[in-house]
Amino acid sequence: MPKKSKRRIFLLSPANLSGRRAQLLLRETAAFELATRVRETGAPIGEIFSFVSGLYFRGKLAYATTFSDGDQKTQSVFIITATRGLVPPHARIARDALNEMAAVPISCSDPRYRAPLERDLARLAAEIGPGAEVILLGSVATPKYLEPLSGTFGKRLLIPTDFIGRGDMSRGALLLRAVRAMQPLAYAPALTSLPAR
Repeated sequence: MPKKSKRRIFLLSPANLSGRRAQLLLRETAAFELATRVRETGAPIGEIFSFVSGLYFRGKLAYATTFSDGDQKTQSVFIITATRGLVPPHARIARDALNEMAAVPISCSDPRYRAPLERDLARLAAEIGPGAEVILLGSVATPKYLEPLSGTFGKRLLIPTDFIGRGDMSRGALLLRAVRAMQPLAYAPALTSLPAR
């Protein structure tokens, strides 16, 4: 009988909600279709962040969606947020919630970010058990993601090895190329892959 592969969970760093495209989206008078939906009914956070961030987030979401093992019953892709912990890409988010997120810095020292994230990380760890791998698609240059994630998952927290030393736009293009080729990237434990600081 073939050996079943490990379950893989993808955690995506969020888009920057203080940039120009976010300000355009959140403007009260914005009349384009996505802005209208965000204001009136909310829209999927994955779609919102893809608009706000452009290439990098689009690449992360496309890659995670393509190579996750999630189905209708299990969720394998989550977005890290500034105030709401882990949120699946299809979750609808309205303008007020986006403004709330935009007002909170993603900093390990800010409990508005850290407490909901650690709550959801603990819940996820209990759900997936010890055999699953957790892959961070996000910045590895600062502790804002690595510190809380590695505190929960330790050596199970992986990063794409090709992320090291690349900028955001280069990572986005890399992820989209991997999707087009249907070829997942190589991963390594985050804690042992990064150069000492």
